[in-house]
Amino acid sequence: MSAKVEHYDVIRKPVITEKATMASEANAVVFEVSIDANKPQIKEAVEALFGVKVKAVNTTITKGKVKRFRGQLGRRKDVKKAYVTLEDGNAIDVTTGL
Repeated sequence: MSAKVEHYDVIRKPVITEKATMASEANAVVFEVSIDANKPQIKEAVEALFGVKVKAVNTTITKGKVKRFRGQLGRRKDVKKAYVTLEDGNAIDVTTGL
């Protein structure tokens, strides 16, 4: 039971953007993941949650922008994204939800 919760802690949500849609044509899926998650954890979580085989995991950290909130300076969160490449024959439909 606790292993399932850990997988959901690693993978936050799918990223659905134009770039992510382009990646899906190359058999890749993009997820927002926990900032302290590493590649083996992400691979294990995706394989366990979706029942697919993962070929590779690439990650990127986007630094949060400085923005104004009600005249005060604030800062958005840093976001870590994982580009998960799947083995041939595997697919994840992120539009259906978990």
